[in-house]
This record gives sequence, structure tokens and C-alpha cells, in this order.
Amino acid sequence: MSRPPTFVPPVCALPRALSTSRGAFAVLDARPSGDVRGTALLLPGYTGSKEDFIALLEPLTAAGYRAVAVDGRGQYETAGPADQAAYAQDELARDVLAQAAALGGPLHLVGHSLGGQIARAAVLMDASPFVTLTLMSSGPAQISPAQQQRVKLLSDALAVMRMDQVWEAILAFDAPEDAAEEATEDREDLRRRWLLHNPAQLLATGRQLTTEPDRVAELAAVRPPHTHVLSGERDDTWPVPLLDEMAERLGAHRTVVAGAEHSPNTDRPAETAAALVRFWDQH
Repeated sequence: MSRPPTFVPPVCALPRALSTSRGAFAVLDARPSGDVRGTALLLPGYTGSKEDFIALLEPLTAAGYRAVAVDGRGQYETAGPADQAAYAQDELARDVLAQAAALGGPLHLVGHSLGGQIARAAVLMDASPFVTLTLMSSGPAQISPAQQQRVKLLSDALAVMRMDQVWEAILAFDAPEDAAEEATEDREDLRRRWLLHNPAQLLATGRQLTTEPDRVAELAAVRPPHTHVLSGERDDTWPVPLLDEMAERLGAHRTVVAGAEHSPNTDRPAETAAALVRFWDQH
């Protein structure tokens, strides 16, 4: 489960609803104090939310970029229906295109993990709103066998248990040292986020992660946007050598953030923000 360092946004970020042709989405809209050099749309991963990008917002705005982190349909503070069909990848991709239209382009699109595969689907549907695409810790196809098993266990639990019961089961599987390090308020924020996720969204997107086909060749044929593959130096969801190979196949810019694992946005936010800015500045 993604663990943002804080749920309190910086003063540069306005929590608001982004109105689109496909409904309203909860966002953190962070704007520079001076001229805006570009706008980025940030998509979170599985079980995640817009708060996963909080630590990036100040350095991105300090570099002159507006950064809009979004809760997708059924994630945290964005409502979604109980029908799993509403969370088909094409539907989520259309949501991203509607968000892009509401923000106005061209945009820098960033997707973390599951968000990267949704971002890829949006670009394959219509690349015109985007000048760059950053796939952050997001691989070419389905997740690793070990992570597939974890998603299956979670999906099996969601099928027979309430969200609060599943949360207690998740805590029981946490390593004791991880649990001890979490402040009480952090644990409560994570619990609240979990309870507000729509279980239909988790079931549908979990299935996507375990069955996603390799669409790298399709993406490589799309121009624009310019592509960036960014990851930590360790990743148990998509092995780093697989991400290296994907970057080669895409002809993409490649960044490996030292000291980071599957979530460089929370593990090493300053270094991750600097890598994003360097890439965006080129385009």
C-alpha cells in the first residue's frame, strides 16, 4: 500500500474539485507564485491517491510548474459507482482525457504504477493533449508473480469482507517494525483513505494489473509525447531490468532514483521532482 509522508498539502496547493465532462474529480492544484512554465497532471497508483504526490508539489511549483494531482474515479475523495465495469481501463483513460481538457494543454502527464498504465491507455486513445509522458515505476505489462498473488489475496478478501475488516487484515500482515514507525495520526489518515476507496474500483483495477498486456510497441509508435521512464533502484512490482528494457524499446529518457524503491515520489521526493523538471525543461 502506498504510504504518503503526509496528508497535509503545502500552502501552494489548493484542494478542490476539478469539473470535467465526465464528472468532478478531487485534486490538489499546486501553482507557482510567478510565471507558469507548464502544467503537469499526476495520476496515483493502486490503493493510492493524490496525496502520494504531496512531497513533489513544492519543488515542482518552485521550478515554475503547475502540478495537479488527482484522485481517479473511485479513489479516496472522488466518488465512483459500485459497478466494476465503470472502472474498465478505457473508461479510466477517458477520465484522464476529460481532466486534460478541463486543465487545458499541452500537459506533462505523469502516472505512478497503475496510474502509468492508465496514462499509457489515455495517450494511446488520444496523444494530442500531452507534450510528455512519464511512466513512474510502471512496467510494460502485468505485475510480478509475487505482486499478482498479493492482489489476488486482497481481491479475495474484498469479495467477502467489509472495507474496515480488510483494513484490519492488512494491518495484521504489516511487519511489526513498519507498524511501530507509523504515527497514530498517519495510521488514521491511511485508514480513512482506505475506507473511502470504492471496492469495485480496487477489484477492477487489481484485475487490470494482473492481466495487462504488453503495449510498449503501440506506445513507441505514438508521437507525441516525449517519454520518460522513472523508477527507484529497487522495485518488487516490476523488476528494474524490465523497466530498463522498456525504456530502450520506447527510446525513452531513463531516470533511476538512488535510494528509492517502488514509490520514488515518496521515498526520494526532492530527487524525483528534480528529475521531472529536468525532463520537462527539455520539452
